[in-house]
Amino acid sequence: MKALARYGLFIAVAVALDQWIKSLVENGLPLHEKVDLLPFLALYRTYNTGVAFSMFSGLGDVGLTIVSLGVIAFVSFLALRTSPSQTFARAGFALIIGGALGNLIDRAIHGHVIDYILFHTPVWSFAVFNLADIFISVGAFLVVLQEFLHWRQERKAAPDGEPD
Repeated sequence: MKALARYGLFIAVAVALDQWIKSLVENGLPLHEKVDLLPFLALYRTYNTGVAFSMFSGLGDVGLTIVSLGVIAFVSFLALRTSPSQTFARAGFALIIGGALGNLIDRAIHGHVIDYILFHTPVWSFAVFNLADIFISVGAFLVVLQEFLHWRQERKAAPDGEPD
């Protein structure tokens, strides 16, 4: 139970940090005006009515809320089935849930997700995203990393290097 409380706190901190930064962006950054930080990085406040890369924007708020809640429920189910020794996976699941909740809160309050990070060059730009999206991406990487490490450990433990 102590481990669950720790991961619950981790999720809460991720959501709070995401919402705090979005509040700063919403109140201090002009809409659709690029503020260059580095030659390839800018702040650019915009609104996303879909999910990552504006996918599924046609589903509307109710549909996207249902999809988000389904993802959160599924990832929570996976997290609860994960061994406490799988710390990368558990941290990854917590980041995914925290990021999904952060974007879900935006959708519930504003009807869209607040995005503000833009990687770009003079001839190319990546989709605008936010901290919650970073949490989701890093979380997914940690889950895959845990699986890779587990796979390698099983290969080493198997006789003659053959997996079971």
